[in-house]
Amino acid sequence: MRKLYVIGIGAGDPDQVTVQAIKALRQVETFFVIGKGEAKRELVDVRTAILDAHLDRPYRIVPIADPPRDRTPAEYLDVVEDWHDRRSALLEVAFAAADGVGGILVWGDPALYDSTLRMVERVLARGVAHFDYEVVPGITSAQALAARHRIVLHGIGEPVCVTTGRRLREDGLGAENALVMLDGECSFTTIADEGVHIWWGAYLGMPDETLIEGPLPAVKDQIVRRRAELRERKGWIMDIYLLRRTG
Repeated sequence: MRKLYVIGIGAGDPDQVTVQAIKALRQVETFFVIGKGEAKRELVDVRTAILDAHLDRPYRIVPIADPPRDRTPAEYLDVVEDWHDRRSALLEVAFAAADGVGGILVWGDPALYDSTLRMVERVLARGVAHFDYEVVPGITSAQALAARHRIVLHGIGEPVCVTTGRRLREDGLGAENALVMLDGECSFTTIADEGVHIWWGAYLGMPDETLIEGPLPAVKDQIVRRRAELRERKGWIMDIYLLRRTG
């Protein structure tokens, strides 16, 4: 493989794929897809639908099984570092077996809570594989959330803190506007402040898209119930929310 494209494909709606991304897709001969098991097969199917919609020539897909990791570790960073090492080792093998131009389709944007670029750099740092790579940005779930709720992510002149559910539980709500991702524990339920509003969305851009918003004390139980129902039905969930102090 002489070149790799790391392509952001948006938050789930195939129409969010940019013209720049389509041009990059049409350069790729082999696509590497890290699968997350049969429960999340829908994520692979969306990627395939995007390729079929925009490519009119044969292409090759190389599936890569995502190595398991502890989801509730005592030492979070150590576990993730090990997971990235094992993922990058699998990618290195796949890259070595491919010719020409490769591509990885990244949900959302490669720059926001995604490990693809870190793994690509690990592969190159080992010195065995040699290739150029290019990054194509995509629509993030943060942008999709704001668009679907028809909101601005911050007050006038205010900053936005982009964080995770784990950090929200550990640090609390320290910002006026907090965009929370990767939260499998409904960490918004730990916020005791009465003057907080939440805008929540799941499966943004997909047929099962679900939106709930309102004062946090009034809607948090509704979100917890709805989230559990969706996860039970589909076997997986991707959601994001904005918290804003209103008092």
